[in-house]
Amino acid sequence: MTRDARQPEGVARPALPYSPVVVTGDLVFTAGQVALDARGDLVAGGIEAQTAQVLDNLARCLDGVGCSMEDVVKVTAFLADFADADGYNRVYATRFAPPYPARSTVGARLADNLLVEIEAIARRAGDEATS
Repeated sequence: MTRDARQPEGVARPALPYSPVVVTGDLVFTAGQVALDARGDLVAGGIEAQTAQVLDNLARCLDGVGCSMEDVVKVTAFLADFADADGYNRVYATRFAPPYPARSTVGARLADNLLVEIEAIARRAGDEATS
């Protein structure tokens, strides 16, 4: 199976050696997305603002390979502080519709000032899956 790495438009280029999106067959794997805007600046405003930016970045990653949030089957989220879970869940629930993707949420030590990081697995359908 081949592995195709992508750099989505509107997502900050990684400073480290990884690909933001990898496509193999009909599966799409995103790297953990954080609350950096397209310029690479951290968004201000707490957990809800950071979660919104992270999910915007995730949507851009998916869009760049012909997917949407509706194609996500698994999400793994990393929270710097579980006290932020309510704010995280409020925003998350506005971006995914039932049936929700399978999800794991874990506590993690994230880089300075990052409150949340999210990675996803999606499945491409139709003609895009064969390209």
